[in-house]
Amino acid sequence: MGPELSRYLAGPEEFVTSPGQRLPWVGTLYERLWRGWLPGVMELPEESAVEFHRAYLRTYVERDIRLLAEVGDWQQFGRFVGLMAALTAQEQNYSQLGREIGMTPQTTQRWLAMLRATFQWFEVPAYAGDTIKRISARPKGYLADTGFACALQMVSSPAALAGHPLAGALFESAIAGEIRKLAAALATPPAQYHWRTHGGAEVDLLLERDGRFFPIEIKLASRPAKGNARGIEALRETYPHLRYAPGLVIAPCEQPLRLTEHAWAIPWDTL
Repeated sequence: MGPELSRYLAGPEEFVTSPGQRLPWVGTLYERLWRGWLPGVMELPEESAVEFHRAYLRTYVERDIRLLAEVGDWQQFGRFVGLMAALTAQEQNYSQLGREIGMTPQTTQRWLAMLRATFQWFEVPAYAGDTIKRISARPKGYLADTGFACALQMVSSPAALAGHPLAGALFESAIAGEIRKLAAALATPPAQYHWRTHGGAEVDLLLERDGRFFPIEIKLASRPAKGNARGIEALRETYPHLRYAPGLVIAPCEQPLRLTEHAWAIPWDTL
């Protein structure tokens, strides 16, 4: 989004009607997600890209993690990284994570801290506002590279990813990671949250800057509809006193589209 993120934060009303030029990505959306964003991976043949990520995992576990901390069971740690790939774009429950592979919540938190320290994992805190009892307070976590996640989950090709249950979560992970990187480069970066009620209403990203809130939904829908902005409308109803910018639904659509009075869909490759 680069300058486009700055435009959205500075003048959201103008941005939603003219979100900027679409970028000349190489390959399809699914190829981009399957290959990921590590340097050089887009230029490799598919079979070489698979080996690239396998080698990356070996290097990461055998070198980077060994330098960072003592891990008693390297096989279990590898399983843990694979589990986190399966749980990307979900709220984090340390007790549940531990039960999945027989670890204590303390070990889970320690290993997640290692993933964060090596830039393989990032988290977005929950926004609670003034209705704490109704809101989930767990952070939402993301594996940093979608190509690495596909390799960990044994997704064999871009075509296989197109029908995979993780496709939507990987699309959200990619967009959330890109917004995170671009926001960090701004002179005054916005605070970033996610929002979710116990009843299931949610907004994937909620940016805050200059006393104004910018809700963003991320949907793998080529034809986004009014229902894709349901979380944005629920947020506004829950906190009617906040100052809101027009919300975005970032999707693989062809053109900007007004979904509701308060939300617009924009193509993902305007980022």
